Amino acid sequence: MKSYVFPGQGAQFVGMGKDLYAGNEQTKVLFEKANEVLGFRITDLMFDGTEEDLKQTRVTQPAVFLHSVVLALTMGNDFQPDMVAGHSLGEFSALVAAGALPFEQGLKLVEARALAMQKACEAAPSTMAAIIGMEDEKVEEICAGIDGVCVAANYNCPGQVVISGEIAAINAACEAFKAAGARRALPLKVGGAFHSPLMEPARAELAAAIAAADFAAPRCPIYQDVDALPHTDPEEIKANLVKQLTAPVRWSQIMARMVADGMTEAIEVGPGKVLQGLIGRTYRDITVSGIQ
Repeated sequence: MKSYVFPGQGAQFVGMGKDLYAGNEQTKVLFEKANEVLGFRITDLMFDGTEEDLKQTRVTQPAVFLHSVVLALTMGNDFQPDMVAGHSLGEFSALVAAGALPFEQGLKLVEARALAMQKACEAAPSTMAAIIGMEDEKVEEICAGIDGVCVAANYNCPGQVVISGEIAAINAACEAFKAAGARRALPLKVGGAFHSPLMEPARAELAAAIAAADFAAPRCPIYQDVDALPHTDPEEIKANLVKQLTAPVRWSQIMARMVADGMTEAIEVGPGKVLQGLIGRTYRDITVSGIQ
């Protein structure tokens, strides 16, 4: 069985999508539609902007979404997934690619999500850190013992968990992880504590936008981040998207469930190769490739 997976924030790069735009008229129309919907020329920032331009959450999220979705939509009949999933922001890309959400509405939701998250980050200075070489349960145990907000946010693959929370709490946690024998405890250059309770204001803001959007059943199951289970019911999908902002991304568990459900091939659609790396290192028997 073939899965298509979609990357999240962090996969962006200067020049992303430029070749796609020049490739054919269909891709150009989608990119220009995005410029119109967003009210600014995101293509200028994607194609010719700086790394700093692309690091702004309000730019990063629509840019990664746009790159991924344009790729999927222009595949036409070649896009034949048995299952899909997306890492954090990538869940929105997966839903549009799988026909659960129209392109324009998906882009508007991503924009609303990005702006709400950026606002939440500015309200509460916070950060994230990658913990390498430690069991999930041990990560959770150490986080629970830290004063302040400090939670597991991304279960990326066995031995790699990203934690999220208040700056002082994350700094204290990094020292605790090093003392406990973690191979690395590395603070990340991010705008805030994504997938933590500090995103509650953003979750509340996004809930109304998601409730108003026209969701349909996707053409195949989408394995969602909050519970790592396959979903096709639009109401369940919407509820899980709202929860996703303050809940951890269970990517390790999604991959395990997809493999258990018969996945033999995983294709990453969008910028970068992060998900290919996470899957390939963990499941040597899965055929892994990318379209970018």
